[in-house]
Formats: sequence, C-alpha cells, structure tokens
Amino acid sequence: MASNDYRNSMTGKLVRRALLDSVRKLNPVRMMSNPVLFVVEGAAVLTLLILVFPAAFHASGRQGYTTSVFLILLFTILFANFAEALAEGRGQAQADFLRKSQTGTKAKRLRKDGSVQLVPSSELRRKDLILIEKGDLVPGDGEIVAGAAVIDESAVTGESTPVLKRAHGDSSSVTGGTLVVSDRITVRITADPGESFLDRMIQLVEGAKRQKSPNEVALNSLLIVFTIIFLIVVVTLAPIAGYVGVTIETSTLIALLVCLIPTTIGGLLSAIGIAGMSRVMRFNVLAMSGKAVETAGDIGTVILDKTGTITYGNRRAYRFIPAPGATERELVAAAVAASLHDETPEGRSVLDYAKSIPFEWNEADYAGGAVVPFSAENRMSGLLLEDASYYKGAAQEIKAHVLRSGGDYPALADAIGEDIAKEGGTPLAVCRDNRLLGFIYLKDTIKPGLKEKLDELRQMGIKTIMCTGDNRLTAETIAREVGVDECIAECKPEEKIRVVLAEQAQGKMVAMTGDGTNDAPALAQADVGIAMNSGTTAAKEAANMVNLDSDPAKLIQVIFTGKQLLVTRGALTAFSLANDFSKYFAILPAALAGFMPQMDALNVMRLHSPESAVLSALIFNALIIPALIPVAIRGVRFAPMSADKLLQRNLLIYGVGGIFIPFLGIKAVDMALRLFD
Repeated sequence: MASNDYRNSMTGKLVRRALLDSVRKLNPVRMMSNPVLFVVEGAAVLTLLILVFPAAFHASGRQGYTTSVFLILLFTILFANFAEALAEGRGQAQADFLRKSQTGTKAKRLRKDGSVQLVPSSELRRKDLILIEKGDLVPGDGEIVAGAAVIDESAVTGESTPVLKRAHGDSSSVTGGTLVVSDRITVRITADPGESFLDRMIQLVEGAKRQKSPNEVALNSLLIVFTIIFLIVVVTLAPIAGYVGVTIETSTLIALLVCLIPTTIGGLLSAIGIAGMSRVMRFNVLAMSGKAVETAGDIGTVILDKTGTITYGNRRAYRFIPAPGATERELVAAAVAASLHDETPEGRSVLDYAKSIPFEWNEADYAGGAVVPFSAENRMSGLLLEDASYYKGAAQEIKAHVLRSGGDYPALADAIGEDIAKEGGTPLAVCRDNRLLGFIYLKDTIKPGLKEKLDELRQMGIKTIMCTGDNRLTAETIAREVGVDECIAECKPEEKIRVVLAEQAQGKMVAMTGDGTNDAPALAQADVGIAMNSGTTAAKEAANMVNLDSDPAKLIQVIFTGKQLLVTRGALTAFSLANDFSKYFAILPAALAGFMPQMDALNVMRLHSPESAVLSALIFNALIIPALIPVAIRGVRFAPMSADKLLQRNLLIYGVGGIFIPFLGIKAVDMALRLFD
C-alpha cells in the first residue's frame, strides 16, 4: 500500500495528536488498564495532596521539594501516555489513509430477471450479484462468478501493477475500493456493510481496538506482581524506619516506589504491541490480531508451497515431448483438446505454446464434449467427446488411467518424465483414450534470494518443509536447489493438515501460506496461516493473516517481525528491571544517610544532596521513557541467530546496559541540578 502517507510517525500532526491524547489518557478509568501507570498516577495524586495539605503529612517547609516530585511524576505519566498515543496515532494514520478508499460508490446490482439496478454500495448484502465494468470501482468484497478482468489494486496494496482476476480459479476474489481497468465481470458479494476487508483493516490497525496477545498479558501480570511487591516493601519501610528512630518523608517514599516499580516497560508495553501490528502492515500483511503477529515470533516450523512461494508459480508450457510411438502433432492435438476448457495459467499456456509452433485447430470440432475439471484428488483434467477422450495431468495419474483402461505405458515414458523433473520442470502427461502420447514440459523459476532467507530461518532454528503436488523428482530437485529441510511431493490438501498436525504434536508452532479453497483447512489448523489477497474467500476467512500483495514469501518477513516484537519486549523489560539496581544507590542513601551515616558508603555516584539524589533518580526515570519510544516503535535491531545467542546478546546490551546507563544518567542529572542551585 502507499505507506509513505503514514510511515513517518514523527510528523507534526501525529505528535500534536499524541500530545493531546496523552493528557486525555490521564483519566483514571483509562489508566486502570495499565496497573503500573495507575500506581504512578496514584502516587502523583498523593503527592499533590501532600502539597495541598502539608500539615496532615508533616511536610511543612518542604513545598519546593514536594512540588518537584509531583511535577516529575506527572511528566512520567504523560511521557508513558505519549508513547502509547504515538503508536496509536500511527495506526490511526493508517486507518485514515485506508478510509480514503471507502468512497460512496454506486453498484450495478443484478435483479433475478437479469436487469440492472443502480444502488449505493452501502445497500449491498452478502450473496448479491453485481455487474462491474471497465472504469468501475469495486463496491464491495466478493468473488467473480463470471468473466475475467484486469484490476488495479493499488488503493489497497500499493502495488502499481494491475492483476488479472477470473472466475472459477484461485484468483477469483476482489476487494472493495479496487478499480476494474478492463473488460467486465459478474461478482457475488461476500461481506455485509461494516464487515468488508477494508472495514476489518481499519478496525485492526487502530490501536484502541487491539487485543493483547497472551505473552503481553503474561508479562503485564508479572509487572503487576513486581509492583505489588515493591508497594508492600515501601509501605512497610516507613514503620520499620520509625521503629529505629528514622523518619522518611512520604514524598521520598513515593519517589522510591515509582523508581523501583517497572515504570519504563509499563509505559512502553502497549506501544510495543501496537507498533508490532504497524510493522507487519508495512509489509502489506494484515494481521487479524496482535496474537497472530506475536505467534509468528514463536514459529518452529514453516510449511511452504512450491508454486508461487519458492518458485514464481507462472509455470508455462516450454516444450512438447512425444512418447515412443507417437508423433508431436498427435501430442499437440491431444494437449489442445485437454486444455481448451482449462482456465488455469498452465492450461492457457499450453494453448499459447501450441499456437506458436504453429498449430491450428477449430474449436467447433470439440463442441459438446464433457469437461473433466482438475481436482487435487485426481490431479488430471480433460475433455470427453463421443469418439475420444483426452486427459492431461500428473504422470503417475495418467499412467494409472492408461493401465486401468487396458492400454500400454512404455517404459521409456518414465525416463522422459524423470529427465524433465531432474531439470526442475514439471512433466504433464497427455493421453488419448488409453494411449500415452507424451509430455508437456512445464517450466518454472526459483525466486532469487529465497535460499538466503531460508538459511536465515535455519539459523534461528526454524524448520522448513516444502509441500507440493509435483512429482517426487521435480520436488526434490527444487528442494535441493533452494535448501529446504524437508520435501513432501505429490501432496494433497488432507496431507497438508497431516503435516501441520504432526509438527504441532512435537510441540512446535507451525506457519503456512495458501490461496486456494483446498488450502483453507490447513490454514485454519496452522498457528499462523497467511492467505493470499488474490486467493479465495474461503482461504482468507480460514487464515489469521492476509497477504495484501499476494507474495507468499512475505511469510518469512512476518516471522522476522514477530521475532523482533518478542525481542523488543524482552530487551526493554530486561533494561527496565536492570535500572532498579542503580536507583538503589541513588535513593536509599539519600533517604537514610542522615540517620544512618553508614549508608553513605552506598552513595557511589557521590550525589551532592539527598534531595538532588531523589530528584535525579526520578527525572532519569521519567526521561528514559521518551528516549526509548523510537526503540519501542521501530523495534530492537534483530539479526537471525539461535535463541541462546539472542538471549546472550540482549542480556549483554540491555541487561548490563540497563545497569550502567542509569548510573551515568542520574549523575548527569545531578550535575545539571547543581548548576541551578
């Protein structure tokens, strides 16, 4: 999609909106959704009460110090709210851009008598039939039931190249807001108003409608536990100190609490999740939930289809190879007969190649025949006439058909098919009645750079499995060339589900791509299923992600994004918790040194006064949140590696860094405060 309209998250309009939203989010009812920040807000309110009623809290004469604590706490909450509001603002910008595609178009609805009724697109309902002609905008989501047309989908996908859509194929679905640039089609509406593809996209990219993933919920629960523990510690610290004759100001105890609870990650947690959804959208992939994105980061097995994923998928007739005892003309004539009613790209390429030989035919000679459509079960198609039957399909299926019919299948024919497969092509056998006439050599091309991407998956410990309906030799040749870990040839739809279940039984998360109706069961079973936007409605409804520009290799980018989301959350959590270490050395000596001179030994930063120590720790605690907003939104830099190496790297950078950076930051703030004394 034309994402340049919203990718720059730091534009003035977005920042202004985020600043206003950060103030609106101060509403305690809204703050309760983030318990850590709710405690910080409660601490700020308590500090304000100390300012208003100092005598009640025995804080007379310390108004300046208490005011400083209150203002810093207020800005801490505002900074945290700003992080979430900015992430939501990016999603809102995406939604605003998508709404531009939802124009109030008119639709040509077909009545039962065949007449056309012009109605607003808002009146269309599921199962309505509409006519769409050249120059018309598609008024709603649907499936082509008659005709073929070239469609410009740039309003949704950002891809400038129009795509060909036709009825009765895996590229039959159309999306509301796209433009028909040629021909005319009849479309059956598949979504009611408010349930269209664009409607769902708009709802999902708006952060306010985001559902938290299980990992985020679990981490949020952990943060609540830490907050409760530190709350108990701080609350009990005052009576314990009083027992030994030490008085600690309430405002100092509040500062200690806010500095010790995981404020940093609590303020950034929601922004990280929202930004993860946004990063997936930048790859033109629509995730149905935050859970789907995060699950992608836990994937252990990737199931890839060969055609369209590993190869370009535009297999075309490359050569006719007659079988022993047959002529090329006999083979071409039978191939044409079997392909006349084949609407697949491969079928049309057979006719195109036959014309280029050249070979001429009269379609009237084939009229009145019964068409045998291709199916994933029998893997062959053809045409049945009164005087002859023509079939083309997988070599093993045609061989079985010939032998079943009492025909002869030459031994050399197997060798021809194997030679084609060894070259990475697909042998399509052709027969007339019970006589094998030869093979159509279908040629495809492996996508450049895919081998390197699969190597990166392997470095992360992710297993790759290629499932294809092609014969074993072709599949194994492609598998060796691209470097997948496992290859399953002659794979039928029910076998894909079996592969998914087998991997899940080993405790692995499984991801796969698909576009056809026969892929829908496996897409639904997989933990992460990505359907092609060009595919069928059944596939898109079964999946939990939709690939808007229909590039199956995007699955790999989605996995990288999921990994980056998990890594970002883990890294910033480690950094936040490690921060506490340095804050102990700032606030505890400040709170207790006046009554326990021995505590001064912990003042390793040599902060020049107790008040400066507390304020320096609080100011650093507040400033680190906006400093980390770019990291939370952009994501921590991620490189493909094993989980152990990734953990070691992040502990070294964000764990150790989280200990030492606050020492430097708090000391720098202390020195700055000293200048204003």
